[in-house]
Amino acid sequence: MASPTQTKSDSGAEKYADINWDELGFDLVPADYMYVTKCDKEENFTTEVGNIIPYANIAISPFAGILNYGQGLLEGLKAYRRDDGRVLLFRPEQNAQRMQIGAERLCMPSPSIEHFVEAVKQTVLANKHWVPPPGKGSLYVRPLLIGSGPVLSLVTAPEISFLIYACPVGNYHKVYKAIAQAKARGFSDVLFLDAVTKKYIEEVSSCNIFIVKGNVISTPAICGTILPGITRKSIIEIALGFGYQVEERVIPLVDLFDVDEVFCTGTAVVVSPVASITYGDKRIEYKTGAETVSKKLYDMLTGIQTGRIEDKMGWTVEID
Repeated sequence: MASPTQTKSDSGAEKYADINWDELGFDLVPADYMYVTKCDKEENFTTEVGNIIPYANIAISPFAGILNYGQGLLEGLKAYRRDDGRVLLFRPEQNAQRMQIGAERLCMPSPSIEHFVEAVKQTVLANKHWVPPPGKGSLYVRPLLIGSGPVLSLVTAPEISFLIYACPVGNYHKVYKAIAQAKARGFSDVLFLDAVTKKYIEEVSSCNIFIVKGNVISTPAICGTILPGITRKSIIEIALGFGYQVEERVIPLVDLFDVDEVFCTGTAVVVSPVASITYGDKRIEYKTGAETVSKKLYDMLTGIQTGRIEDKMGWTVEID
């Protein structure tokens, strides 16, 4: 899997892509290269046939399993630049394991953990000049596993494609209908309740949610409707290391009325404090700012991700 050679300036310093890093948002700015490989449904993916190619549209049959039956899944992770210029990935093997779980449910072959991590490393290395300068953002990496072969009935597509592409990102913005409606009313996001009783909190639109009461941090337990977020998992481990009691449980909506803090976690949002939640005509406000639990957790997580804090957990993978 050969990667394009990185260009350097006359002084030997690596060049950055020619964009305004100070105005970087969560917008579509494709990096130059992507990783592509395919296999038949009865085979396994191998590292020998994967390629780094220029980013471009892909040709796909109108009968493709992904288009007709939604046979596909995606992952998301980030690459961060350290102050010394080196680039780190954060827990990519967790994304690989989650892809394997999803692929098994969709009856698709999936890359091994080693193949997945190596392919991500190759993609980031090829696009290294798109990894923002320290403190300016990160390179968002999107692995995609899809049924690309044509099918008519509801069966596994005969061909499965594994792709990885990337784009530099700063702040995260969301656009789905429920969120658009909430924003039109002056809110920034939507908190979803369980579909059966509508009494228990589950997720914010694109991320996991936590509540804090004293020394206890709680988050909805993983079930079929709640994403097993890697940032979620990492925050739980960091919080336990700090000495907090962490509960993964069913959380009634009424619990939100009497907690100190609420925050969200995810690859895109990292750790984001919630200032208030409105339910009906009731508005509840929460602590935010420098002295909060969420800020303490955010600082530790991002410190590990960017190499500013020693990674004693063994979570980061260096790109070389």
